[in-house]
Amino acid sequence: MIVEMRRGATQNEINDVVERAKSLKLDVQLNLGTDKTVVAILGSNTGQLSTDIFAVLPGVESVTRIMKPYKLASREFKSKDTVVSVNDVEIGGKRIVVMAGPCAIESEEQLTEIARVIKESGALVLRGGAFKPRSSPFSFQGLKKTGLELLARANEQFGLPVITEIVDPGDVNLVSRYTNILQVGSRNMQNFTLLTNLGKTRRPVVLKRGFSCTVTEWMTAADYLLAEGNSQVILCERGIRAFEDSTRFSLDISSIPVIKKFSHLPIIVDPSHAAGHYSLVPALAKAAIAAGADGLLIEVHPNPKEALVDGLQSLTPSDFGRLMKELKSIATSIGRDI
Repeated sequence: MIVEMRRGATQNEINDVVERAKSLKLDVQLNLGTDKTVVAILGSNTGQLSTDIFAVLPGVESVTRIMKPYKLASREFKSKDTVVSVNDVEIGGKRIVVMAGPCAIESEEQLTEIARVIKESGALVLRGGAFKPRSSPFSFQGLKKTGLELLARANEQFGLPVITEIVDPGDVNLVSRYTNILQVGSRNMQNFTLLTNLGKTRRPVVLKRGFSCTVTEWMTAADYLLAEGNSQVILCERGIRAFEDSTRFSLDISSIPVIKKFSHLPIIVDPSHAAGHYSLVPALAKAAIAAGADGLLIEVHPNPKEALVDGLQSLTPSDFGRLMKELKSIATSIGRDI
């Protein structure tokens, strides 16, 4: 349940609510807003408790029972949109943030060329996979630590924050040393050990939707990050598995307004993995921006025909530059910048 404190509630009144919850063996999360404090009361037995237990306490304005499985990702817990700051880049604000780069880092030359191209075109974050979880154990698995080192060099050279996927819970400290944003891939959305470890880092995390998961399951997974105190969570829609096979996955555009309605977290879209083919990426990217996405995660490769991973869905530098220009008019039409 959510306990909303009155404006001007004293620290002692807030402490009384927290102590009452702890006396009932319940967990607590505080949202310290500029105007008022909201206290989330968490536990498996909250449904059996009367809201009056907290409503009678001094300083309490209202108590709301949340019936949805997710709590901390909900708008009941935090009504104001969360904006995640990475250096000078804000995800969830007025400006639409484009993250772009190769699916897999192959060499320093490849990453350097792409970093230069995407920065000139207006992208704000460099993406690149160092650890690549693949369907087949015989496929290219990434450069691992060498890839992380190349990302760090590109960050220093071009001043772009960098994002990469993390696969193993044991690699959290390693990957955190080299990157600005940690990405949880679709296959790991419900790897709760990984999510818990990432929640403790307080580092920005992009949580991709599992390709067979509902929006509710997705936001409940986000609660694992938030419950550990990491408020810098970004959701990423990347398409779901459906009966349709004309694209790699079916991009769920409707998830964008649904997230905006029920969650305070920012949401970006990965049109590359949904499309599976470079020719479809621009249309899906435009649709995502029109629907209210806060950013895009796009695969760009200097020579997709020779890419070791996902070349078919990667844009060439010229195609990416063209798309960035086309996105500007859409962003302007909905009152945003890119």
